[in-house]
Amino acid sequence: MDKAILQNSRIFLIDDQVSNLLLMERILKEAGYRQWTSFTDARKALAALDETQPDLVALDWRMPNLDGLSFLKQMRSRIPAGEFVPTLVLTAENGRSVRQEALRAGAKDFLSKPLDVSETLLRIYNLLETRWLHVELRKHNETLEQKVRERTQDLERAQLELLQRLALAAEYRDDCTGQHAQRVGQLAALLGRAAGLPAEEIELLRRAAPLHDIGKIGIPDGILLKPAKLTSEEYAQIKRHTDIGRIILSGSAFPTLQMAERIALYHHERWDGSGYYGLAGEAIPVEARIVSIADVYDVITHARPYKEARSPAEALALLQEESGRQFDPSLVQIIAELNVQNDLAVLSEVLENEQPPIATEAVRASKA
Repeated sequence: MDKAILQNSRIFLIDDQVSNLLLMERILKEAGYRQWTSFTDARKALAALDETQPDLVALDWRMPNLDGLSFLKQMRSRIPAGEFVPTLVLTAENGRSVRQEALRAGAKDFLSKPLDVSETLLRIYNLLETRWLHVELRKHNETLEQKVRERTQDLERAQLELLQRLALAAEYRDDCTGQHAQRVGQLAALLGRAAGLPAEEIELLRRAAPLHDIGKIGIPDGILLKPAKLTSEEYAQIKRHTDIGRIILSGSAFPTLQMAERIALYHHERWDGSGYYGLAGEAIPVEARIVSIADVYDVITHARPYKEARSPAEALALLQEESGRQFDPSLVQIIAELNVQNDLAVLSEVLENEQPPIATEAVRASKA
């Protein structure tokens, strides 16, 4: 017999007859078992389950106050889901109906009274061996599940990093610092937090928002960087960047990229329904409404090859002018409050002084 099973197994002995308990204790002790608790009242054993989970319950069937059947039924709710705690029923009754009743209630094996020592030890050990195999299997499965989770997270991070680098490449075409995408991500997260989004959604937004303009990779430079007014044909091509972004980001099983797909497709929708695809009001995903404001605010306050930077106050005034038409009024109010609280200025200073790792590497490469 495995010495670890003998020494580590916790056993509950339940019988209203003290003499029967003493016999079981002697049998266990002589076999090398070290941990057992005896109960003459099944109700106390049931209460003890809330503090200690045994590895085996040896249970008399006919008892006052709480019999074996009632104990088994109530025991189910005290054992955590997925756990296996075998029950050995001790009974002087050998009728088929008793055994069937016990099996239906969850009993795993039987011992007939008077007890045979050898048979008692074999049945107890076999049940405990099954219990510990179940424990080891559960631990093994948990380890495998953790490895799968870690591998999935690694794959998501790798995929996201590749797409962020692609988005950065697209941004460098009309943003000489390559930081616009990262600033939009941070500002979107700030807006999302102020809007009361759950912490998990805020983190998704922070990571997904920088991919909003990834579709620009498919727009010709002559159109994207044109300093003059675009023709209707050129504007139609510019509008295609949302659908190109959707195509690049579509089909992912990862929540970050699923949100990024929605943002890329809908961040040019307008609150009044006059945007690229005609969505209006709250039919526009909230993450796209947030990024729409963050994107416009950042573009206005930073220089591009075709325009000069304007002040935060001017940017806020333009957002308020378009409140209820282009932008969600409640979100415009939130960014106005953030501006009053100086949160936007603090965020802007941090972003200007601390380049993200991906952007930093790209800047170094460009200077090499």
